[in-house]
Amino acid sequence: MTPSLMTFEDFPPGTRFDFAPRTVTAGEIVAFAREFDPQPMHTDEAAGKASILGGLAASGWHTSAMMMRMLCDSYIDRTAGEGSPGVDRMEWKRPVLAGDTLSGYCTVLEARQSRSRPEIGIATFRAELFNQRGEAVAVCDYANMIRLRRPEDTADAHG
Repeated sequence: MTPSLMTFEDFPPGTRFDFAPRTVTAGEIVAFAREFDPQPMHTDEAAGKASILGGLAASGWHTSAMMMRMLCDSYIDRTAGEGSPGVDRMEWKRPVLAGDTLSGYCTVLEARQSRSRPEIGIATFRAELFNQRGEAVAVCDYANMIRLRRPEDTADAHG
């Protein structure tokens, strides 16, 4: 394992990872929707404005995918990860409209060593995504399986 990767020990409860802001464009909303969720409020600006969403809106699945990218950029790509056993909660609180700028963070809620795989820890997180007005647009509770630091990794990292 690369010593520079974060291991389970780097994820005590309360640890927070901030997301870099991301502005959502009409083009990406339509492209995602055409491929994966071709409902009119996601593919047509007039239909979006006429809907209860109030404008061309990202699909909830698109919002989730953008959140996943932000999670990867904030910590997952630098982690000795082993995947996820799943998502416990995914809420789409408000529409994400073309031109919105998203930001947010995730926080470690709990961390425990696996009983069946002692070389793995399971950290549970809450990710929260906000628009430029500070309004929550999505909340997700999920878990990541993360390798524990091995003694040889500690020796490599400290000389």
